[in-house]
Amino acid sequence: MTEAQHVSGGEAFREGVRRGVHFLVALCMALILVMTGEAKPRPDVLFIAIDDMNDWISLLDPEAPIKTPNLERLAARGMLFTRAYCISPACNPSRSALLTGLRPSTSGVYANNSDWRKALPKRRTIMQHFRAAGYSVRGAGKIFHHKAKGFHDEDSFDDFQMMASQNMPPEKLNQSPEYGSRNTDWGVWPPDERKTIDFRTADYCIEALRSPVRDKPLFLACGIFKPHSPFFAPRQYFRDVGKIGLPPRRADDRSDLPDGAQSLMGRTKWFWNGMTRLDRRLPGSFERFVEAYAACCCFADAQLGRVLDALDASPRRDHTIVVLWSDHGFHLGEKDHIEKFALWEKSNHVPFIVVAPGVTGEGVRCVRPVDLSVIYPTLLELCGLPEEKCDGRSAVPLLRDADSEWKHPALMTYGRGNHAVRSERWRYIRYADGSEELYDHDVDPHEWSNLARRDEYDSVKESHRSWLPSKEAKEVAGLKR
Repeated sequence: MTEAQHVSGGEAFREGVRRGVHFLVALCMALILVMTGEAKPRPDVLFIAIDDMNDWISLLDPEAPIKTPNLERLAARGMLFTRAYCISPACNPSRSALLTGLRPSTSGVYANNSDWRKALPKRRTIMQHFRAAGYSVRGAGKIFHHKAKGFHDEDSFDDFQMMASQNMPPEKLNQSPEYGSRNTDWGVWPPDERKTIDFRTADYCIEALRSPVRDKPLFLACGIFKPHSPFFAPRQYFRDVGKIGLPPRRADDRSDLPDGAQSLMGRTKWFWNGMTRLDRRLPGSFERFVEAYAACCCFADAQLGRVLDALDASPRRDHTIVVLWSDHGFHLGEKDHIEKFALWEKSNHVPFIVVAPGVTGEGVRCVRPVDLSVIYPTLLELCGLPEEKCDGRSAVPLLRDADSEWKHPALMTYGRGNHAVRSERWRYIRYADGSEELYDHDVDPHEWSNLARRDEYDSVKESHRSWLPSKEAKEVAGLKR
């Protein structure tokens, strides 16, 4: 036997012993509970956030070019919400709303620099609620908007591994130093995936799942940073993507947009305009940009797979609730827009999966429209924790029966006074100046034809308008750096 074989055999033996110990611990705990007549222990929670992942993925459409086998693997265990939407198409307002259960119109947290804790000094986050209930709450990566003071909330965790700094190449890879910042870049990087933010985050979560089962249930938050820009991924993920082409666009798509949309989108025009100039100077740049985003999605999916493997090898597997979500979507040129920061479908439609043993069936798809304000009350109900007043409603009735009556559309907000309402068929948008958009997704999934100015749709607009917030908080001050 070679030395390498000996080491490998030793590692296999130790892994077998570790799994055996975990099994015996779990078995003993179960026997004690049975013998003493104590209540069933609370489930563990694996809480997974993915940043900037849009809906051009095989999870939501088998024909989509971006393949996400591990997302599909997770969805096969529970329920996939096919019409799930963020609360806001920007990182900080989306995440703070989801984690506190309060929408931007309630909190005043509308922008990426909004000081959410100043706006909500006494509000308990999901994680604080679980800590108060006796959970061991751990996490790593991007859960709150950023690691900087004022975004990350130390009181939400017993232990947390801060997101590592971005490993940047010596110079921009896209051959366009004049286009945006160092963050506006894409390409093959780094050579070693172990030096990426998300590999380290996954490592932390794997170790947490391998840790012995103790007297406290576990709430583990796993914040995967990719596919957030810059669009860097190791080389093997570009090989997985290949040539995928460009997303569908229409040249005159913006011709029917109202003033409110034109005004709101003015601040991000530089991204699209810069891309068109770059693609003229260096043909193929736009395609390489899209392929880099896709490679980042594949990389994020692979890190998810590593965490799921660890869960499967853990005695926690059969009593762990898994919730996976993305904070918002991302435009890759649709509607002449690159970024999030818009109220159209592509910026807001997100993957959302819930696996709840004993509650969800396997491989169930729910078509009811929900926004991610459902997560806070849903987790409390699933885990038997005390209720907290939230802006969203528990989705447990849908988890039990995907066809249950659900009268509530999804509501999205971007900036004070700008809102979108998504029902099963329609997307309605109203801007702060009162101008509107309306799209019929049964016949216009790309939102190319704005119907808002046509009288025959007045009743549709009115029914969706009724779901807009009647009161809107003033915008909280931005975080001082």
